[in-house]
Amino acid sequence: MKKAIIDFQVIENICLSPLYSLIRLTPEGGVPLPECLPGQFVQIAVEGSKTTFLRRPISICNVDRDANELWLLIRLAGAGTAALLDSREGDIMNIIMPLGNGFSLPENKSQSLLLIGGGVGVAPLLLLGRELKSKGYVPKFLLGARSSEDLLLLDEFRKVGETFISTDNGTAGEKGVVTMNSVLTDHWDRIYCCGPSPMMKAVAKKAREIGAECEVSLENMMACGLGACLCCVEKTVKGNVCVCTEGPVFNINDLTW
Repeated sequence: MKKAIIDFQVIENICLSPLYSLIRLTPEGGVPLPECLPGQFVQIAVEGSKTTFLRRPISICNVDRDANELWLLIRLAGAGTAALLDSREGDIMNIIMPLGNGFSLPENKSQSLLLIGGGVGVAPLLLLGRELKSKGYVPKFLLGARSSEDLLLLDEFRKVGETFISTDNGTAGEKGVVTMNSVLTDHWDRIYCCGPSPMMKAVAKKAREIGAECEVSLENMMACGLGACLCCVEKTVKGNVCVCTEGPVFNINDLTW
């Protein structure tokens, strides 16, 4: 898929909490958004920072073709993301997109699909859910967080499909981690997952136990996003690969988990 370097203008920076913002952007000059797949990501240049030299990788949260908008869900993790979270309406962000490979579609529309996300890992699942729904599938979501205050974009997910919740402290949904949620006692043909590595490994184990196909979107540290720096190397059954070019989405059968 062809990559592009585009200047985007910030339409709105929606503060979801002290740690998270949803940033809506549109290409300058009305340039149409490039084609992209759920699960792919972008690399954003951090302008005006004296301590940040590398672009920051961010999952594509949503693409609104009608409005020509790109949505990015950003979590505060350091100086680079702090600068991005401080962006204001009208600011310009230089972005390389789309990068990596996305999620695969199920074999047939009758399959039961569960999309599991934790923390900022919910981001790529929103676009995936919308894409699945638009093609006639019936996606359902299981979202996990530490508390009710850490749940992100719930209203958006509920517009797409039935949404189940787990929180560590029980302030919303069921108490406990996502793999303890009772919805996993139902039959699932296919599971998609993105979130912290321990969560994804636990979901992968659960998927194997219940006989579900499973794809995960890895969040390895990335610097270039193009496979040159080797920061994001992951061990697979076929050897070491760069997550930014061979992933970030992998079938769990290809990983050494």
